[in-house]
Amino acid sequence: MHRSKEQPLDRSITSSPQPSSPSPSGSTGSSDFLQLNVADAPPGGRADWLARELRRAIADGRLPVGSRLPATRTLAADLRVSRGVVTEAYQRLTEDGQLAGRGRGGTIVVAAPVTVATPDTSTTATRPTTAGTPRTPPYASAAPIPPHPFTAPPGPEIFDELRAAPARIDLSPGVPDLAAFPRAAWLRAERAVLADLPAAGMGYGDPRGTPALRQAVAHWLARNRGIRVDPDEVLIVAGTSQALGLIAQVLHRHGDPAIAVEDPGSLGVRQHLQYWQVATPPIPVDDDGLCVDALRASGARAVLLTPAHQFPTGVVLGGPRRRELMQWASAGGLIVEDDYDAEHRYDRAPVPALRSLLPDQVCYVGSVSKLLAPALRVGWLLAPSRYRKALADAKRFADLGNSALPQLVLARLMESGELERRLRLLRRRHRRRRDAMIAAIDAHLPGATVHGAAAGLHLTITFDQCGTAPCDTDLAAAALARGVKVHPLSWHRQRPGRPGLVLGYAARTPGDITEGMALLADALTVRP
Repeated sequence: MHRSKEQPLDRSITSSPQPSSPSPSGSTGSSDFLQLNVADAPPGGRADWLARELRRAIADGRLPVGSRLPATRTLAADLRVSRGVVTEAYQRLTEDGQLAGRGRGGTIVVAAPVTVATPDTSTTATRPTTAGTPRTPPYASAAPIPPHPFTAPPGPEIFDELRAAPARIDLSPGVPDLAAFPRAAWLRAERAVLADLPAAGMGYGDPRGTPALRQAVAHWLARNRGIRVDPDEVLIVAGTSQALGLIAQVLHRHGDPAIAVEDPGSLGVRQHLQYWQVATPPIPVDDDGLCVDALRASGARAVLLTPAHQFPTGVVLGGPRRRELMQWASAGGLIVEDDYDAEHRYDRAPVPALRSLLPDQVCYVGSVSKLLAPALRVGWLLAPSRYRKALADAKRFADLGNSALPQLVLARLMESGELERRLRLLRRRHRRRRDAMIAAIDAHLPGATVHGAAAGLHLTITFDQCGTAPCDTDLAAAALARGVKVHPLSWHRQRPGRPGLVLGYAARTPGDITEGMALLADALTVRP
């Protein structure tokens, strides 16, 4: 009895929210979702109208990436249209790469549009979808490219902006294969740590790091990098970036307001140092690494470099240059050694760390960001004795030390041999992906020159043999418009130099890499 009386009342509430709404016989529907009203749709064009409204909501942020759309049945019932209208609109945005079905998880927004359609598309070359809705015009069309991360010189937020930019194939350098994170091994180690951890272990600890991890790092460096260090000399930090920030602060207080850097060299590293009011005079890099003569001429008393696999060129600091650098350091200079990519090598013998040769003049920095994941934010810093206390104090007053639990889990993985096993696995996988990228460059970009392919997680290509060399920021923008994310080489230069791109391969499958190079070739061929 109750149900028979309540059903008419429910229908009047949901389908007739306004007293003046049309009667069911000729009614139009509306929805709280995006305040949609099917009365706004042109006759015979309801799917077009709904697809357009969804695109507009994704573009202006009302439907951010990760948003879940209503079920097709639910939205169709609200709008009083057939379910096929909603299904067709969702399908069009799925084909455009903006939506994706997640089974029981529903339909999710997975990408915002890279470009925004202009009102007048009469002169724009478009490729119609099966439903007749024009796709976003390609880079080569007459439509203007809207603002993107490459429109202006890179500022402090540039890497956040680039990470947020939607792309189907992300070839950004410095990203490991995050899908290969050893979740099962991590969970086993975490359970073992929690089972053995006394109550006191959950309190405040040594800001320099847990004794277990400092010992594990000392053992790891001795086995893999030839560095002999006492655990008490190890300072655990929140990744390489924090280590560089602590070094910059301490050197600045000691009267060293400049740290020379490689050129080309990492834009991100340069930004970190400059944030702490440290000047970064550029020192050129050639095929043998850092030019020590130029370092002497600069007058800088400290230099930061990546000797095992220089970023971004990939060159190794040669033997004669190492000896020159050691002589410079022995005369009072300080070397900050970022051991970037040292473990990831494929076609060459290991290169000894500078710290193993001249410990009293080298600040050594390493992390597990490229071995496990950047999200762990765990690294280590070895400093000459004269800076050790000042750096430990700077760490103490920065954050009282890293979180203890991840340190203890990582220590167990290091001491058990799990990290070495993972490194062997990654080397095989990265070699295959590196080979796939080189083959794809040979096939699609035969005029490009490849640099630094013997090690690391990235390689660099330059275009000096491609006739009129392209502007690498324009090329990166063209690639992004096609769904491929790369770094322009000019971002990592302080002085003029050859244009090029820095391409990461560790996080993508060989198929993705091959497709990305084909799209990059297309962008290069039809650039304005």
